[in-house]
Amino acid sequence: MSPRIALLSLGGLAALLASIAVAVTIGPADISTADVWTSVAAHLGLGDSGLPPLRDGIVWDLRMPRTLLAAVCGAGLAVCGAVMQSLLRNPLADPFVLGVSSGASTGAVAVVVLGVGGGAVSLSSGAFLGALLSFGLVLLLSHVLGGSTDRVVLSGVAAMQLFSALTSFVVLTSADAETTRGVLFWLLGSLTGADWGQVALCAAVLAVVLAVCLGHARTLDAFAFGAEAAAGLGVHVARTRLILLSVTALLTAVLVSCAGAIGFVGLVLPHATRALAGPGHARLLPVTALTGAVFLVWVDTAARTVLDPQEVPVGVVTSLIGVPAFVAVLYRGRSKA
Repeated sequence: MSPRIALLSLGGLAALLASIAVAVTIGPADISTADVWTSVAAHLGLGDSGLPPLRDGIVWDLRMPRTLLAAVCGAGLAVCGAVMQSLLRNPLADPFVLGVSSGASTGAVAVVVLGVGGGAVSLSSGAFLGALLSFGLVLLLSHVLGGSTDRVVLSGVAAMQLFSALTSFVVLTSADAETTRGVLFWLLGSLTGADWGQVALCAAVLAVVLAVCLGHARTLDAFAFGAEAAAGLGVHVARTRLILLSVTALLTAVLVSCAGAIGFVGLVLPHATRALAGPGHARLLPVTALTGAVFLVWVDTAARTVLDPQEVPVGVVTSLIGVPAFVAVLYRGRSKA
């Protein structure tokens, strides 16, 4: 690892820890960073916090899980975006290009509005199953259509439109006003109600997927020159593409099932990180993960405090930031063309 990348990684990790500590203190309750570290240390068995139960509960049960889930979701979506852009050789690819988000939305709506599962299936479980169904459809369509990169993207677009239409149809025909409002808030991305179980699940899947992607870092570098060039370098293109598409879709499905559809994180941040870390994926992926984590921690903090006591969906804030960046990417591509 070069000194520059080591410095970026250490700086990113320090920024992430500081961001988490400060973000937890922001809100209506008067919490200090000392309270945060004391509470965390006490719950890790490193002494007694000495905090009142209410204040300790705010830190450990409410704000800390939400902040950590924001960090994990930001890291995961950013990593998936970086992998998808290289794998599909499309600078506008993001984790939702495979229709996973739309499938998750349909699954969530089916559970909440239609009552699918009879109460035995939670919203998160329904969203996860819907995401897997959508990804399975994309794999089937792309295989039937030839399996090339552009066919994968087009299959993802088709699946996205199909499941978006199904979601809209169910909401418009079956949901009352209150249910529609709740579903819409989740569809726009929300970390409200985050708990330690979701943090553990998302973090575990992120760790596994990041390890798999790092193991294929050189292969991703080869894909930057195209599938034919990668095959000429000894890469098993079809198998590698299936593995990486599957693990990124799995991670996206888990994140969306817990936090809803938080857009533009996986589109914008990989481009910004490449300017710092370079195109090599062994360097790019860890730095991208840290950048995404820090970014979404602060976006979520803004979303829950800017209009306090009203909360803004996280996806709305990321879109407000992401749309100008999206336009900039398009303009950059036009300039190069």
